[in-house]
Amino acid sequence: MKKEDKSVIIEQIKTTLGEYSHFYLTNSEGLNAAETSKLRKACFDKDIKLVVVKNKLLLKALESTGTDFSPLFGSLKGSTSVLLSNVGNEPAKLIKEFSKSNKKEKPVLKAAYVEESFYVGADQLEALINVKSKNELIGDVIALLQSPAKNVVSALQSGGNTLHGVLKTLSER
Repeated sequence: MKKEDKSVIIEQIKTTLGEYSHFYLTNSEGLNAAETSKLRKACFDKDIKLVVVKNKLLLKALESTGTDFSPLFGSLKGSTSVLLSNVGNEPAKLIKEFSKSNKKEKPVLKAAYVEESFYVGADQLEALINVKSKNELIGDVIALLQSPAKNVVSALQSGGNTLHGVLKTLSER
């Protein structure tokens, strides 16, 4: 491959990485064509982009972004597929689901960059599944903020009914 071609591919990888806020490095080596096609379809259905890259080119692209991705560099060995997503835990759920459904138990998580944190190793998959997305966290905060207000409104309503009942009883006597 010519140096000019490599620089174009590095720029494309860098641009693609910039379009997504989270990415996972996986090993999907050993999947046959049908299984790879099934994985790509599953990724498409969940709005995840799957890209197979050369480790050296990905390394150069990560170095050129301006962010320190050095904790991930040790994972760039062997076959590497990159799963890109704007929802932090969706690729982790897909990896778990898909690896259960095939005999080779692939893809295998190598590393991930999610919510500005690094996760290295296949043992981090469960932690990544439990990472909440920004929208889920906002929903939790709103629910927590609404809870005390609902309790106050409920108490006021029930208190008003009780007070009304007591006044009605007294007026009837």
